[in-house]
Amino acid sequence: MPHSHGHTHGSPTEMSPEMRDRQRRALRIMVMIVIPLAIWTLAALVVTWPKNARDHIVADSSAWAVPGVTMPVGTVVSVEPQSCDGMPGSIPDVESTCATAQVRVDEGVDAGRVVPILLTAPQYASGVDPGTKIKMVRTPLEDGTGDFQFSDFERSVPLIFFLVVFVVAVVAIARFRGFMSLVGLGFAAVVMTQYMFPALVSGSDPVLVGLVGSSAIMFVVLYTAHGFSARTTTALLGTLFGLGVAAALGVVATRWAHLVGVTAEDDYILVGNAPDLNLTSVVICGIIVAGLGVLNDVTITQASAVWELASSGRRTARELYTSAMRIGRDHIASTVYTIAFATAGASLSTLLLIAVYQRGIWEVLQTELFATEVLRTVVGSIGLVLAMPLTTAVGVAAVALGRGGSATPKPEPAADS
Repeated sequence: MPHSHGHTHGSPTEMSPEMRDRQRRALRIMVMIVIPLAIWTLAALVVTWPKNARDHIVADSSAWAVPGVTMPVGTVVSVEPQSCDGMPGSIPDVESTCATAQVRVDEGVDAGRVVPILLTAPQYASGVDPGTKIKMVRTPLEDGTGDFQFSDFERSVPLIFFLVVFVVAVVAIARFRGFMSLVGLGFAAVVMTQYMFPALVSGSDPVLVGLVGSSAIMFVVLYTAHGFSARTTTALLGTLFGLGVAAALGVVATRWAHLVGVTAEDDYILVGNAPDLNLTSVVICGIIVAGLGVLNDVTITQASAVWELASSGRRTARELYTSAMRIGRDHIASTVYTIAFATAGASLSTLLLIAVYQRGIWEVLQTELFATEVLRTVVGSIGLVLAMPLTTAVGVAAVALGRGGSATPKPEPAADS
């Protein structure tokens, strides 16, 4: 009977009224911590919400913003390969094959008209065949006709196909939790496109924008995907701490390394079109946002580990923390190279320049282009590494508080006899 009594207290499904009261007390304490943070996030979101970002963008600054310029879709009718010699963008003394495609305009005032479109070597090599859909830039001429140039490939069908496969796979495997994670992902997209991007274009403080936007995303993503519980709240606190660390170190790294944010042609387009945007702000905010996904993964997994360990055996708070940290160390070890490989894959074309430059790798890594990626990865990793022990400590404290000061109730002496 004493053994049964000890099992009742240690079971995750059978708890005494006293234990339930302690768990409610622990949850109330955590809620008292989280609610002020939620209020601050919501208030900051409302106060810093960009009113009219269009006022901070140079009018008609892009080619397709010129009156009369349109971007119709066309269908390739035939393709004729040709040498790239003398074509715009071709490299002298390099043998390559370009092409001229006859394209039928599918929309607009020129619908049905067949026009010649020049294709560069990479465009032709991607596999342009009759039936391929492309987007063109139509510039109106004085005689009422239009001049057509290649803009990009029309990719709506493959994008929609793989998005649908992704949604179906997530919902089929993860079911309701998977669906709610997609809802959270949609909310994150809204916050980024409607708040963070316009705020940065308007010249707002990047640290404030990054922290407020990321915190709002985490509040919704974590609770929608994992439900409202002390476990999820523990992960949220660890995530917010990691974001704060990444923000602080991001500011230091950006200023110390003199990262100006200008590494490619697109950066110059940003400068020209959004004069109030400081490209250094993009670097700082990018460091904060880059760690969101992996940081969330580490904290929610670590919080779950604490609760599962607490319910699976008798452990003191110290023993629970030590056991959970062993799991956390393995997770951190795998996450660190996961981040590195993900960054390498996403930036592979940039990393290939290391071989093209034919310079020492350490010298190349110090350039703006590579230093930004390295610091973004390292700073985000520091944030998630430091968030892991804090998340573990908060989880152990919550479990101990909910169970009367120990991670699991110690068995009575008679239970061991």
